[in-house]
Amino acid sequence: MSVSSTARPPAPSASTSASTPAPRPSRGRRDDLVPALGFTAPSMLGLALFTAVPIGMSLVMSFYSWPIIGERSVRGVGNYVDLLTSPQFRRVVLNTVLFTVLYLPLNLLVSLGIALWVASVRRGRQALRVIFFIPVVTPIVANVLVWRMIYTPGGALDGLAQSAGVDAPNFLGDPRWAMASLVLMSVWQGFGYNMLVFSAALDGIPASINEAASLDGVSAWSRLRHITLPMISPSMFFASTMTLITTFQVFAQPYLLTGGGPGVATETLVLFVYRQGFASFALGSAAAAAWVLFALILLVTAVQFAGQKKWVNYDV
Repeated sequence: MSVSSTARPPAPSASTSASTPAPRPSRGRRDDLVPALGFTAPSMLGLALFTAVPIGMSLVMSFYSWPIIGERSVRGVGNYVDLLTSPQFRRVVLNTVLFTVLYLPLNLLVSLGIALWVASVRRGRQALRVIFFIPVVTPIVANVLVWRMIYTPGGALDGLAQSAGVDAPNFLGDPRWAMASLVLMSVWQGFGYNMLVFSAALDGIPASINEAASLDGVSAWSRLRHITLPMISPSMFFASTMTLITTFQVFAQPYLLTGGGPGVATETLVLFVYRQGFASFALGSAAAAAWVLFALILLVTAVQFAGQKKWVNYDV
């Protein structure tokens, strides 16, 4: 028998392969930096020009008397002192806090209640979620026009009251009713978003858990309190935090529905900033009010994050 001349070389021993260093890649991590910067440069440039620079300029403007036309002068903290000592500004802050205190729990309760009801429906669940989400994507101007026809004298509510033999109040013209009317319209406008958040969280709960609790004789209220709510508590924390931030920045609803009136009964902080900047042309005062709003949101959000450890459960 002849031996082939193309015999394979012997396999390297374990000691030889262990001592041989692994080949290094031809390109290091630094070679990927240039294309990465090229891809991110447009977004970073847009972020700098349209976000970072305006934020920095607004902080600078808050320390100046900055009219649109005319000479600018340094005021230091004068704008902040004027705002914090102004009765009108304090009333605007109280209006914003009152709107938040009324809107936030009502929005969460309505959203959670509807999400729980939709989760119990066997057929048409997705269609119901779409229907309840429609007000969120409907233009705010159209919603306000509809609700104004409901609220105004001679509108739908006034007609119902007249048919019952009572006189309906002037919902938008009476300071005692204007804020409540604004909150009701805003809840109808915005509850659909949190409803979807809670619905997604409820769909993530294994059905076997509730079935086992039901077989053990646990009541529906106990299952909701001790099983459902703890398991969706991270979603509740997210919804409450995001809703709180957006509620402090409410602008379109009071601007379009009541114009901040009657008087200043429904004027909010963002509406105040808008009027200071684009009606009074006091850009320095408007910037200072915006930074007061930022500090207020930061403070309340920090309190929320500090208190989440007591009721948010991430271990389920």
